[in-house]
Parts: sequence; C-alpha cells; structure tokens
Amino acid sequence: MSAAADDAVTTRPDRLRPLRYLRRAPLLLLHIFIALPLALLVINPLGARIRVGGQRLDHWTTSWWSRWLLRCFGFRLRRFGTPSPGAVLFVANHVSWLDIELLHSQAFMCFVAKAEIARWPLVGWLASRAGTIYHQRGSGHSLAAVMARVVDRLRAGLPVGVFPEGGTGAGDRVRTFHARIFQVALDAGVPVQPVALRYGNGGRQDPAVAFAPGEHFFGNFLRVLGEPGMDAEVHFCTPIALGDEGRRRIAERARSEICAALGLSDARDGGNANADD
Repeated sequence: MSAAADDAVTTRPDRLRPLRYLRRAPLLLLHIFIALPLALLVINPLGARIRVGGQRLDHWTTSWWSRWLLRCFGFRLRRFGTPSPGAVLFVANHVSWLDIELLHSQAFMCFVAKAEIARWPLVGWLASRAGTIYHQRGSGHSLAAVMARVVDRLRAGLPVGVFPEGGTGAGDRVRTFHARIFQVALDAGVPVQPVALRYGNGGRQDPAVAFAPGEHFFGNFLRVLGEPGMDAEVHFCTPIALGDEGRRRIAERARSEICAALGLSDARDGGNANADD
C-alpha cells in the first residue's frame, strides 16, 4: 500500500465510534458506581486477613476491578508467562496511564508512579488506595525517600512495580532505563522480573493508546474509550536472580528482555540506554 493510501486509511472517519461510546459508557458508569463501592468494602484491613485461593481478598478484588475496567474500554486481556509470587520488583515499559490497571489485572503490586497521577480523577484515588508510592520527578530528595519506602515494602513481602523509563512513550521503542531504581532490589535482596506491555492487534503496538502530543489525561481517557477493540498484552519475562551484577547490568538485562518480548530493537537510546540515575 502506498503512503498516500496509508494516509487515506488513517484519516478516514470512524463512523462506529459513536456506537462504541453508546455501548461502553453505560458499562463504565455501572463499573464505577456499582462495582467500585462493592470493591471498596473489602479493600481494608479486614480484607487483608481474608484469603481467596491463597491470595489476600483486597488484592484479589483490586485485580478483579482492574480486569473489568479494561474490558469496559474494549480491551481483550492476554497474558504470557507467570508473575513471580511474593516479594519481587516488577519492571515494565510505560505506554499509557492504563499500564497500572493492566498490570493490576494480572497480579497485585504496589507501584511507584509520578506524583501527578494522585491528582487524576478516579485513577489517582484508586492508585492511592492500592498503595501507590508517589515520586516528585526531578527531586533527588523525593527519589531517596521513595526508594526507602520501596525497600520497606519489598522486605515486608509485597511485590512492587516500577516503570524505569520514567514516563510514558509511544510504545514503538523501549526508552532509557534509569538504573538507580534497581538498587531497591539489591538492597531488599529480591529478584527482578521484567514485564512487557503492548496494546494492539496482531502483535503490533497501536499508537492510538499512547498520549498524543499535548494531550492530557481526560482527553486521552475519552478518546481511548471510543477506539476499536484491541488486545492488551502482558508478557511476564524470566525473572532475573540477583548475583554479583550491579544495578546498571540488571537494568540492561531487564530492558533487553522486554525488547525481545515485544520484538523491538534493544539498540541504545541516544547512546545512553541505561542511565545510572
């Protein structure tokens, strides 16, 4: 197909978008106003003591709620591999605000996320209830405090999820992995499990999910709600056991594993693929 034909396809009006809104918006409202209050009834200290299939009830409920949220947006969930149990540092590529919900849909974990997420409608509130640790980007003092809290969570036996790229991208490549965050795994003595995330069909990343230039959360939320249905893939790669390797080498291995799972090049990003900060 020629470039002109490609442009014609991408600019063709999506006549089915209104129908998707008509179908999905009521489901989303039901999920928010009925399923959410039910979920919150068990996300409390009592829910932490009750077990469902060997899993804490509050953790199971968080995963259940996240799975159905993604389905309200028209995503078909696809999981490859198995999340490691117990205390582990999950590291994933970062495409969308949906990444936290996608990971939660497969395994509960505490997250490290940028402080702005705490102010996002609904998503920020839910993230806070799920134990998200917020980091003020550009603040060395904030990062040191965040890393100390992550080590505490890991030593308490809880899994933690981080996005070493430090921000979302288009999903067409895996950007710089900042190696400093991997120090928490070394300090806590827990393995690192790379996780590759992709939204799209046929093993290809759909650019519609990522933030468009200058697009804010609410605009992306509404736009993605009307997009055609697609797969949301979670690839749990082979865990990296800690040895004599330093955090930079662990970051390199984790990034390479994610690139391989997504079929992307792991060539260095601007000559500094794994910054040590």
